[in-house]
Amino acid sequence: MSATRVFVARLAGCAVFDPAGDRVGKVRDVLVVYRKNDPPRVVGLIVEIPGKRRVFVSIGRVTSIGGGQIITTGLINLRRFEQRGGEVRVIAEMLGRKVLFNDGSGQATIEDVAIEEREPGEWEVDQLFVRRPKGASPFSKGQSAYVTWREVREFTAKGEAQSAEQLIATYSELKPADLANTLLDLPPQRRQEIAAELPDDRLADVLEEMPESDQVDILAKLGDDRAADVLDHMQPDDAADLIAQLPEERGEHLLELMEPEEADDVRFLLSYGPDTAGGLMTTEPIIVSADATVAEGLALIRRHDLPPALGAAVCVTLPPYEPPTGRFLGLVHFQRMLRYPPHERLGTLIDQGLEPVRADTSAAEVSRILASYDLVSVPVVDEKHRLVGVVTIDDVLDYLLPDDWRSHPQETEVGRRAAARAQLTTGSIPIPHGRRAGDGTR
Repeated sequence: MSATRVFVARLAGCAVFDPAGDRVGKVRDVLVVYRKNDPPRVVGLIVEIPGKRRVFVSIGRVTSIGGGQIITTGLINLRRFEQRGGEVRVIAEMLGRKVLFNDGSGQATIEDVAIEEREPGEWEVDQLFVRRPKGASPFSKGQSAYVTWREVREFTAKGEAQSAEQLIATYSELKPADLANTLLDLPPQRRQEIAAELPDDRLADVLEEMPESDQVDILAKLGDDRAADVLDHMQPDDAADLIAQLPEERGEHLLELMEPEEADDVRFLLSYGPDTAGGLMTTEPIIVSADATVAEGLALIRRHDLPPALGAAVCVTLPPYEPPTGRFLGLVHFQRMLRYPPHERLGTLIDQGLEPVRADTSAAEVSRILASYDLVSVPVVDEKHRLVGVVTIDDVLDYLLPDDWRSHPQETEVGRRAAARAQLTTGSIPIPHGRRAGDGTR
């Protein structure tokens, strides 16, 4: 082995390769099992393969860990990982746990875990990197220490939640969709602990990537004030979809707690049927006057927080410039703006061939229009031809895909094809059922 001791937090995101040098995936966590008298034993890695699917790789299949990469034998079971009783995820479940020093010197919190190879293919927890509580000064930071497993014992105070600070820091670089998948794989209690500590805007982004049933479960366990703050940070259409799933009394109460401007947008969307253009649209497109210039339009679509689908075009209307606007004049695609000088007026560049849809247009008809004309978005107007929003391609995909598309990709034809492509690109093959323990199967 190129290294005999490795800190687990540093493994998160490390690339996994087969012996031929082909990339298999990346590490998301390390799985251990507790033992009565000995430190926890490492049983394997949780690896994310193409298709955003997490699979189990036995530690016995790992031939090298070091240099920011992991080498395996290349034999990987492509079945979706499912955690078994007695198994513990180091990053997701151990980091943040409290321990008591056996010498009676107090308590500390686990911030990292070192695993060490005792024999070829046999790894166990070797050391813990822990931090004692902060001192009296609000600017002080608790003293850190390296301890062996036998020098401490875990404990949880009754009614006290496990800290998720370290886990959140470890997964800080994950995209919202990836973090959402990570949370959905966790036990419900740990998932809620993490949701409680995520910043409002980060939790809002993550909730938008979850199935509605899971959104409701998480929101139901948040206090009303916190839930309203999170809804304020969500896209209005996503917030409306979520509130529509809540009991009417609580949904109305949360709307009252939200910022008035955000609540008005959500109420406006809730007035439309879920299978209409009004029910699918977002009320936050880029809206400009006909006198705005190409330079001004390009500056608006450069905003880093703007979803790509909304940045593909700007809407030109008469005043006012907040939905419902003045009369809708047309759409200007960003590619067209790139072909003209910065001082050109956007009113002269309107796409004359694109007709908006009415708010009561069916979702099926909106889907047909987007597909027929290769559009990324389509404007939505009311009976007075005022712009009320736009329907983007991702809104339509959310409507068309089955409710469980995020959590069960392997059960669909797309998932099966993705798994097949993963086998071809990585050179790996699924391991047959019925192998003996220790051969890499679970």
